[in-house]
Amino acid sequence: MHPALDWQEDDLSSAFMPSPSPRPPRPARLPGELPMAVAAAIWRGDQLGGPVSAVLASGFEVLDAQLPGGGWPCHGVIEILASQSGMLEWRLLGPALRQVCAAGRAVVVVGPPKAPHLPGLRFEGIDERHLVWVRADTAAERLWSAEQLIKANACGALVVWLPQARAEQVRRLQVLAASCEGPVFLCRPSAAARESSAAPLRLQARVGLDWELHLDIFKRKGPPLEGTLRLGSVPGGLRAILTPRLRFPSRLLPPALPREADHVVVSTPAPDRPHRAVH
Repeated sequence: MHPALDWQEDDLSSAFMPSPSPRPPRPARLPGELPMAVAAAIWRGDQLGGPVSAVLASGFEVLDAQLPGGGWPCHGVIEILASQSGMLEWRLLGPALRQVCAAGRAVVVVGPPKAPHLPGLRFEGIDERHLVWVRADTAAERLWSAEQLIKANACGALVVWLPQARAEQVRRLQVLAASCEGPVFLCRPSAAARESSAAPLRLQARVGLDWELHLDIFKRKGPPLEGTLRLGSVPGGLRAILTPRLRFPSRLLPPALPREADHVVVSTPAPDRPHRAVH
C-alpha cells in the first residue's frame, strides 16, 4: 500500500490558479532624466514659486496673482523701495495690516519718517489698539528693535524703515525672519534697488496720478515681472467725497506731462502786484 500524500491547501490552490500575467516593462529613463516624483518636487527658475510658508493676502487681487503663493509671504523679509518714504507704504500695506488687526494681533512699526496719522489709519480699518509705534531715531536703534521683535515673534506684522541698511544686516534679518510667523516689511529708498539684498521679495513702488500705486516687482521666486502693476488705492477718507472729475486727475493735465505723481510739480502762481510809478 502506498502511503497517503500529505497535500496542503495552499498547494492545491496554487496548482489550479493561473499564473499571473507578466508586468509590462517600465520605460527606460533617458540619461540625466529624474524620476517623476523628484521632477514634480523641483521648482524651476522660470516658474512662479509656490507657497513655501503661510501668506497674508495683500488686499489687491492683481498683486496677489503675481506674488509667490498668492500673497505677502510670511517667515521672510519683503523689501519695499520708494522715493516718497513714509507716505505710500501705508496705502500699499493698509489692506494687509487691517487683516492682522482684525485677527487680534499687533502691527508694529519701527522708525517711520512721519508719525502715524491715527484718523487716517482708522479709515483704512487699522485699529490703533493693535498698533505699536516704536520711536527709533538712529539706524542702530531701528535695526536692534527689529531684531528683538523678530526673535520674540511678538507681532503679526512688522514694518521697519531702514534707509541705510547694509547687505549683511538685511541678510541677518532674513535669517531671523525664518522663525517669525508674520511678514517683515523693510522700507528703503529707491536707490537701494542697485544694491544686492538677501530679501526673497523686492519691489519698487511709486504714486500714480489717478489715485494709483505703480509697482515693479524686480525680485521674487520666479522670473522678474515684466511691466508695471497699477493698483487702485484711493485713501479711505477720500472715497466718499471725491467727485468724478477729481477721481481721474490725469485728465485735467496736458497730454505731454508724465502720468506719475513723482514727476509732477504743482505750484501756485504768485498774485499780481500793483505796479508803482517811478518818478
